[in-house]
Amino acid sequence: MSIDIGGMRIKYKDKDDTFLEKHLVAKEPFGQFKAWFDEACGRKEILEPNAMCLATVSKDGYPSARFMLCKGYGKDGFKFFTNHGSRKAIEMSANQNVAATFYWEVLNRSVRIEGYVDKLSEEESTKYFHSRPVPSQIAACASYQSTPIESRDILCERERKLEAEYMIPEKEIPKPSYWGGYIIRPRAVEFWQGQRDRLHDRIKFRKPAEGEVVDGKLLHQGDDGWVYQRLSP
Repeated sequence: MSIDIGGMRIKYKDKDDTFLEKHLVAKEPFGQFKAWFDEACGRKEILEPNAMCLATVSKDGYPSARFMLCKGYGKDGFKFFTNHGSRKAIEMSANQNVAATFYWEVLNRSVRIEGYVDKLSEEESTKYFHSRPVPSQIAACASYQSTPIESRDILCERERKLEAEYMIPEKEIPKPSYWGGYIIRPRAVEFWQGQRDRLHDRIKFRKPAEGEVVDGKLLHQGDDGWVYQRLSP
């Protein structure tokens, strides 16, 4: 059975609400990301503005994607935390190249990130682990992410045992050795803003190729070693 949904469309922004080069608040991607992210955080309709779709590729070239929560960003990159035994972590250990996408529907905006990952230090991972609510810490200890499990009852039983051990006497829960953080170090960051006429705005920051010439027309000089350009929608 094939369902045709080709007629599904929504109106984006008006023609005079464009995203032009003169609207950039920074000539590097992190300052521009902060401006858009802060605006997304200010919209109550966006429940998790830090949600991003993380895409990884296996050593055999098979892609997979899932939504994560970004837990920090800056000029060093974008941070997230997960189980080192998960599918994403196993794929990242074999292939460091990843992509991530933020999408804020009510703003008609998206940010695409391409780069590679590094592991965060044990110190930083431990610090973040203990900043999480206790039930979240227990859940990380109870779940061996991405491994097959017979039933949810097994997870619940693990959770009960951990709660009995750590929540009643209020002991510190040790961070599991198989849990920690990563940072995406971008090579390219693209800012997309949807337009009603489908002539969407796309401005992409990237690292220049060796010997590439910045002509001020198709390619513009940015800050901190970045260049940027407008892409056709």
